[in-house]
Amino acid sequence: MLDRVGDEVARATSLVRYAPRSHFPPHVHGGGEEFLVLEGEFADESGRYPTGFYVRNPIASKHAPFTGTGCTIFVKLWQFDPGDRTHVVIDTRTVPWDAGEVGVAILPLHAHGSERIVLERWAEGTHRPSHPHPGGEEILVLEGSFEDEEGAYPAGTWIRNPPGSAHAPLTHAGCVLYVKTGHL
Repeated sequence: MLDRVGDEVARATSLVRYAPRSHFPPHVHGGGEEFLVLEGEFADESGRYPTGFYVRNPIASKHAPFTGTGCTIFVKLWQFDPGDRTHVVIDTRTVPWDAGEVGVAILPLHAHGSERIVLERWAEGTHRPSHPHPGGEEILVLEGSFEDEEGAYPAGTWIRNPPGSAHAPLTHAGCVLYVKTGHL
């Protein structure tokens, strides 16, 4: 559990590891579900999602997840805008990345209102000037290492910067990041 606001039904951000041959009973996502498969293969009645798949199941969606091989997912629950009913499935291993700012390639995953979710691939030695995040920012370091004025963050680190925060990030060796902004 990385973050939880509430009891049994809660706004939550978690890393979830499923053992091989695990299954979960059918359930409804009253506040939506967003996940990124970090390793293994996650599945449900709609399909199989190996490492690198990004999926958004909108508010009121239902499924019965399972895995044969086992898997680890980064998952966010109850964090959808009520007007966001978009179902998204992206194999991030096969779609092209956009050229972003110098040294940073971008793979857009979803946007709604002020919320924006992307993967960012930073080349080694990339520095960005200080910039604000009026609606907050969350980062999951997927590969490499990422830094700012507050510290260094190796792969596996989750960072939440509150609304109105600012930082001047950089990477020496390069990194791949999951970045969500404008939603806090």
